[in-house]
Amino acid sequence: MATFVSGQRWISDTEIEQGLGTILTIEARTVTLLYPATGETRVYRLENCPLTRVMFAVGDTVESHEGWSLTVTGVREENGLVTYTGTLDNGEQRDLPESCLSNFIEFNKPQDRLLAGQIDLNSNFSLRYQTLCHYNRVIQSPLLGLTGARASLIPHQLHIANEVGNRFAPRVLLADEVGLGKTIEAGLILSQQLLTGQAKRVLVVVPEPLVHQWLVEMLRRFHLRFSVFDAERCRNADGDNPFSSEQLILTSLEFLRDHPEHQEQVVDAGWDLLVVDEAHHLLWTESEGGSPEYQLVETLANSTPSVLLLTATPEQLGVESHFARLRLLDPDRFHDLEQFRKESAGYEPLAKAVQQLLEAEQLPAEQANVIASLVGEEAQPLLEILTAESSEQAAYDQAKEQLIRLLLDRHGTGRILFRNTRASVPGFPGRVVQGYPQPLPELYQIALEESRESEHLLKHQLFPELAYQANIKVDDMDPWWKVDPRVEWLANLLKLLKKEKVLVICANATTAMDLEAALRITSGAQASVFHEGMSIVERDRAAAWFADEDYGAQLLICSEIGSEGRNFQFAHHLVLFDLPFNPDLLEQRIGRLDRIGQSETIRIHVPYLEGTGQARLFHWYQEGLDAFADTCPAGSVVYSELGEELTKWVSNTETNDTDETGESNSNELISRTLALNTEIAGNLRQGRDRLLELNSRGAGSSHDLAAEIRKQDTPKVLRPYLERLMEGFGLETEDHSKHCLIVRPGSHMTVSSYPAVPVDGTTITFNRDTALAREDMQFVTWEHPMVREGMEMLLTSETGNTSVALIKNKALKPGTMLMEAVFVVEAGGDRKLQLHRFLPPTVIRTLIDPNLNNLADKVSFEGLDSQLQKLKTTMARKVVKAQREPILKMVNKAEDYARTRVADIINEACQQLIQSVTREIRRLAALKAVNPNIRDEEIEFLKQQAAIGHQCLQKAQLRLDGIRLIFAAQ
Repeated sequence: MATFVSGQRWISDTEIEQGLGTILTIEARTVTLLYPATGETRVYRLENCPLTRVMFAVGDTVESHEGWSLTVTGVREENGLVTYTGTLDNGEQRDLPESCLSNFIEFNKPQDRLLAGQIDLNSNFSLRYQTLCHYNRVIQSPLLGLTGARASLIPHQLHIANEVGNRFAPRVLLADEVGLGKTIEAGLILSQQLLTGQAKRVLVVVPEPLVHQWLVEMLRRFHLRFSVFDAERCRNADGDNPFSSEQLILTSLEFLRDHPEHQEQVVDAGWDLLVVDEAHHLLWTESEGGSPEYQLVETLANSTPSVLLLTATPEQLGVESHFARLRLLDPDRFHDLEQFRKESAGYEPLAKAVQQLLEAEQLPAEQANVIASLVGEEAQPLLEILTAESSEQAAYDQAKEQLIRLLLDRHGTGRILFRNTRASVPGFPGRVVQGYPQPLPELYQIALEESRESEHLLKHQLFPELAYQANIKVDDMDPWWKVDPRVEWLANLLKLLKKEKVLVICANATTAMDLEAALRITSGAQASVFHEGMSIVERDRAAAWFADEDYGAQLLICSEIGSEGRNFQFAHHLVLFDLPFNPDLLEQRIGRLDRIGQSETIRIHVPYLEGTGQARLFHWYQEGLDAFADTCPAGSVVYSELGEELTKWVSNTETNDTDETGESNSNELISRTLALNTEIAGNLRQGRDRLLELNSRGAGSSHDLAAEIRKQDTPKVLRPYLERLMEGFGLETEDHSKHCLIVRPGSHMTVSSYPAVPVDGTTITFNRDTALAREDMQFVTWEHPMVREGMEMLLTSETGNTSVALIKNKALKPGTMLMEAVFVVEAGGDRKLQLHRFLPPTVIRTLIDPNLNNLADKVSFEGLDSQLQKLKTTMARKVVKAQREPILKMVNKAEDYARTRVADIINEACQQLIQSVTREIRRLAALKAVNPNIRDEEIEFLKQQAAIGHQCLQKAQLRLDGIRLIFAAQ
């Protein structure tokens, strides 16, 4: 039985959170303790009381109740009470009686916790070691930020993200055509910059209609939780500057434009990375300067290190407009429009030369000279092979590949502009359209007549059901869907298609809801509805029901805004119940199905009412732009040129000019549209920069990023590990289906909340294909917050850093004590240094026997762990108390062994850092001689980062992370 003395400090093994207790009184059979930290008093029976005496040793740092600390240099005991002698930070000598110890002392160091009787489950120790190993692998991965997105592994997207995301302060224009994934590329770059510490504060500025789409895309695809800032959010924010209250902020360009009082605030808040979508709406001319929106973005861009501009129309709006966006990214490089025109013209011979290089069997001498003028002497041996008549095919192909790689490296806008076109990216399906003219109901005709003088004339011509509801006012009027022949047509189409999935898009949410009700009542069709008035959870459920192959809805009816940001490429039939007035919106609708990953030809069904603006617009799209059968990159330019005339024609109620065979005044507008579209499209094809396209899709790269990511998608390893991790925090998991789990908080949670797990639970999947089809499930990879932040929570706590276990092994004498000590080598420094690439938290494991030998190389962790058995906690505490001195000797010896490896680990990390930075500096310096887009800041930054990083690596520390005592049993 322990000897108790009034004034001694003890800790409760069962209520560690009480802090240090002080003995008040000792009775014949009881002892009373006061816990000053909580004000609680406890009375314990002397026999088997759950208390551990707090004793510190020489070298420990202890804190007084007054807040000062000393390093223990001596320990003396008088009348059962201990006094510590030690030195303060300033070198002063001082005594500290145990009665004056801090009441809030926590035992975080493994040896302190172990000796204080705080012993964890053996399973937690094993989990902690596995977590260290997984964490080490994850954070040093060169693919960090690319593997966790809910997105298909599309090569050109991965190439752009990897190329841009790894740069210091990237400033680029992402200009892929519609449907090629600019938002996904931006999200991947954001993920890389945030996970690697390159960026912390991000501002995303988009047009007002796209705010919700971006919010959903960033959350659902990349687990990035942005805060939407509008007038109400700014009004209710705390502090002087509302934009300083969050790290990831999403706002609309219109909001900032219309609220000048917030413009200075958003600039002063300071950002690491700025993203601007639909950047072609930022207007600038050489004569008039920039619009208010342009000037605001210019101010933000000038004060932000990293900038991503997104646009699908880099050159369609003219050289001046293209130059305007480039000068936002690099005003020093792009400062003179006339000079930019000359440079652009200078690329034309190179474009022709590259075309010859790609297509000709032998490179003509004239084109070889053009290429040589750009690349220099380095290309001469390759050009000799390519121009020779007798070159072997293998040598020719190899020289061609090397030359393309050199050209890509030195290409003028290759580092600042990325543009992929459908012509250069394979994998898109075909598109087939069918129009279905429907007779105009008499009541609709009357309603449209009533709208002739209305300000809603155009809207009612395009959406006649709205005219009917607005103008037909009788007590017994039927709902519009009983009058509209398109509803019966749609019901018949669904019968013909049987169980095939059909996506229906209409402009208005009320139309979508009424259409769902009509089909349910008239035909019993199973339809899900999806519109902007629904919550995110409701939309997820609607989309999931539609995606379910076996029991899901055949039909999903979307409103215009409700369909944004969602991809339904598992469906092959698209019904455009009405038509949008803008070609970009039409392409956005078709883009819900027409995406990379679509496996079949898309069938586009367009019912329209004869004699209305619907019919006219259908023929304009079909005959003038050919916008249904193929993408129309010139559509926005044509629309801007002819939009006013188109509005008058579509709104015209006096002519019936929609007959396909009849001569009418429609022919003139459609003919002009066709001619203008053909001219602009021809110019775009002629001006295709093949070198830019090659660079944008990574043609010069030997890395198969998609294959490398698939290797890291390891659900067979991740799933059991994550289940153990969650179990350690008290969460409950349940099988849902193949590759899927249901996760919910348990009744015995050890934390108040767990990352990415809501209070009512969630369903997760480890399979990428399942995640793409089921957006109601979270896609969990090693990068998901559920895994990554869960690992960090475990490793920053003391959970599992002590354990005591038994082993039955004939090779060990009963009573033998082994100590397994796990150390970590880690470097400090700013996360932006990315030192984890060279020295992630590195595990050093030791296994010390009674003779102080290290057996770690002979006995693996897994092999030892599988043989261990549980030892009751009360018995474990007694054994630890009895073995205090041998334990301390073994800890010291384990640290000696670990330190012998530290120098080699640090030296190897330093060499990797120097080699990596030197290689990149040499490459950039060589490129700078021929490519003016290489900035001096990039090279200087690398030099500074290398010097600082080398210093931080040299100061890397060895830390004891966990101790497990193992006793041999009979």
